[in-house]
Amino acid sequence: MKIKVDFDECEANGVCEGLAPAIFQLDDDDYLQLLDDQVTDGNRALVQRAILSCPKSAISIVEG
Repeated sequence: MKIKVDFDECEANGVCEGLAPAIFQLDDDDYLQLLDDQVTDGNRALVQRAILSCPKSAISIVEG
């Protein structure tokens, strides 16, 4: 499974980065960068928290 970000919806407010900085990062221009798009057993809980916390619902998990 992979993390998908709808960059058209993303406001780059940094909630996801605060919850999972190894996965999400805002660059110097305040654009969200997805550092790792893989959902693993080790990061699944953090990814789910970021999904539920995103104010624009711009993050999701997709198969494959």
